[in-house]
Amino acid sequence: MFYLLHGEDEFTSRERLKQLRSQGDFGFNQDVYMGNDADIKTVIMTSETLPFLSEQRLIIIDGLPKKKRGESAASVEDTNKGGKAKKGRKSSKNAAGRAGFEKALTEHVATMPDSTVMILLLEEALDSNNALLKAAEKHGKVFQSTLPKGAALEKWITGRAKGIGVKIAPEAISLLANFIGNNLRLLANELDKLAMYVGVGGTITINDVRQLSAQVQEARIFDLTDALAQRNRKQALNILHDLLADGEPPLKLISTITSQVRTLLLVKEQAQRGMRGGQIASTLGIAPFIADKALRQVGNFNAPQLENAYRQLLSTDAALKRSRLTPEMALDLLVVNFGL
Repeated sequence: MFYLLHGEDEFTSRERLKQLRSQGDFGFNQDVYMGNDADIKTVIMTSETLPFLSEQRLIIIDGLPKKKRGESAASVEDTNKGGKAKKGRKSSKNAAGRAGFEKALTEHVATMPDSTVMILLLEEALDSNNALLKAAEKHGKVFQSTLPKGAALEKWITGRAKGIGVKIAPEAISLLANFIGNNLRLLANELDKLAMYVGVGGTITINDVRQLSAQVQEARIFDLTDALAQRNRKQALNILHDLLADGEPPLKLISTITSQVRTLLLVKEQAQRGMRGGQIASTLGIAPFIADKALRQVGNFNAPQLENAYRQLLSTDAALKRSRLTPEMALDLLVVNFGL
């Protein structure tokens, strides 16, 4: 049996991988290959080896080799030509690149022994005319995982909560969906934590999410920075007082806002060099959604304003630590004077 798990929703794909692994009796006959470094000849040879002390052998291929520059489907003609790959020499592996790997694997799937279960996991969606996809449809099963959005995302949150034995209020669902989005792994972690807090059969409320979900709190602080960037001081003060009322420590607020302003400075610098969101995220080592949000914000500031805001944050942090001002007064003054 050949299983193809593909799609942008890697969390669901890996959850399904766990299920498939638990369904069989593979014993010690389990081999995992990282596609980018796997020798296709070794994969095929292992696949053709009869299992020892169990009925089936499991082979997992995690990813595919990266495409070589200028590689096309036509480049697979010389696949598998040449001598035997030598262990430890990376240059001898996957000589024909991704196209060659796919071609050899596609051909092997049709003749794979009944005792072998092979699972190919890809964190990308394959085109409908892809040979591997067609092979899986003919000789196995295909599971495509797509990231849920909108109502589908809220339905996923509800189902996930039900699956771990709790209920979740509609307001809490909306809060998680709006602030965390469809990062399903992160959502699952937050739901597990919230479920442990309310107990089996309990209901997760919006207050539980606000108090326990660090990711939601950080996203709310992003909203505060958004309001500051738009010079909407009234909205910024409202968000600030909500965060303080929820028990957010003032020093943590200052630290997070300072970090976000520093990110704005770095993003503005990279944007002025002509970089786009994806390039900036990779260069600075930040999440793509943070880079995109920062790019939308930096247009509201020139460099001197950001530098001044950064100095204001450092001064406010120092004032709070020396207890010269009450936390509420120090933060209110920061909001009112931000970026001036």
